[in-house]
Amino acid sequence: MSKQKRTSLLNYWTTRYLITLVIGLVVFGVVATLWINYSEKQRRLDVMRFMAAEISERIVDENGRIEVGPFLKPIFDRQRAFLQFDGQPFLMVLDKNNQVVLTNPPRKFPDELIGNIDKLLQNDQTVDQITMHHGEQMYVVKRKIESNNQTIGWVVLMSPEKDIKRNLGDYQLLFVMLGALALLGWVVIYLLTRKLAKPIKEVVNAAKQIVAGNYDIHLDKDSKEKELFELVHSFKEMADRLGHLEMMRTELLAGVTHELKTPVTSISGLVQAVRDEIVTGDEAKEFLDICSKETNKLRKMVEDLLEFNTFAVGEITIHKETLNINSLVQEITYQWHIMQDDNAIQLEKTIPAVTITAATDALRVQQILYNLLNNAKQAIKDDGKIEVRLYEADGQICIDVQDNGSGIPPEEQTMIFEKFYRGEEKKHKVRGLGLGLPFSRLMAQALGGTLALKESSPAGTTFTLRLPKEE
Repeated sequence: MSKQKRTSLLNYWTTRYLITLVIGLVVFGVVATLWINYSEKQRRLDVMRFMAAEISERIVDENGRIEVGPFLKPIFDRQRAFLQFDGQPFLMVLDKNNQVVLTNPPRKFPDELIGNIDKLLQNDQTVDQITMHHGEQMYVVKRKIESNNQTIGWVVLMSPEKDIKRNLGDYQLLFVMLGALALLGWVVIYLLTRKLAKPIKEVVNAAKQIVAGNYDIHLDKDSKEKELFELVHSFKEMADRLGHLEMMRTELLAGVTHELKTPVTSISGLVQAVRDEIVTGDEAKEFLDICSKETNKLRKMVEDLLEFNTFAVGEITIHKETLNINSLVQEITYQWHIMQDDNAIQLEKTIPAVTITAATDALRVQQILYNLLNNAKQAIKDDGKIEVRLYEADGQICIDVQDNGSGIPPEEQTMIFEKFYRGEEKKHKVRGLGLGLPFSRLMAQALGGTLALKESSPAGTTFTLRLPKEE
């Protein structure tokens, strides 16, 4: 395994989400700041327009002349306070000759500003922006002073750009809101990630138990999230399956040892009896015949192991040729039947009148059907019956092998094609390695077909071999 330092899921995603959140909030904060500046600038310019309009109406007396008195400054200050204008705009009142009548606060305006007054008053814009020689930006709001539809002067309000855009309250609110969102986002992702990491950590701990050889694990299957539920459920099924396979492996070692040891022990005892002349004559020959049969059984089991190994790694030899399947099934069933010692078995065949042909391997088909017929024979009693049916369905050639035995228990039906698996009842009655059905399924797949359990009940069992038709 790599020696790279690993980070927990909780820290990994919490940290990355927090970084992403902070970047997102910074971008949002910049955009929000620009928008606040723009909105605040427009609001303050509107306030300056309103103040200029109010002043232009109040400084005209009854005779239509500009009257500047001590009342103007308090009015100007009250308006600024009422309209929440935090800055200190400069007020300038001009007469119709553009001469300065009043400034507030009293001060001498820069010459460059006074020099631009005429130019500013000539255009029709109510708001102008000028740049001072030291780079400071000034906003200028102007309003005509009118009497009898004649312009008798101007009210000019000026404010530095920094005062126009200044709004500490909005910035404070923005920063508080961004901080609260960052904190809330971090708490939410922390809690969600911790909730997500918990079942994954349980699965990791369960995997460590399996590595240690403990397959009896306990996982919480009540997760509401679909993906987590499927992960936990699938992992638990895998653990149960591995436990079952481990139990099968243990039973296999014991079973194979027993199955191979039994004929070896029998052969050894019989040969020893003949060699020591404990038995002689016809009885010795009988012992040697038994030894020969046991040797053949032992050889058959070893061959089954070797051939299954060859098939399992994909080294399957198939020799296909176009065959008459009707005749092939007739021949296979006939040969199998005459080789049986017990002729009490009733073997029935259902062969269609229409000839069915296919490109397949006759030897492999024979091996499959022999395995199915042998299994059927082991499942039935003395008065049992086996039926072989050949037919076509869904564009395939089907061969059913049906017996009237006691059937396969439901809990064992999903395991019958597992290698080395033998049913509880069968393992105590029939010697073998449990390779017949797995071996037959591999051969059926090599032929391009399938082998499956069609049905099984206390009334009997039916297996179906499906082969592709000749194109």
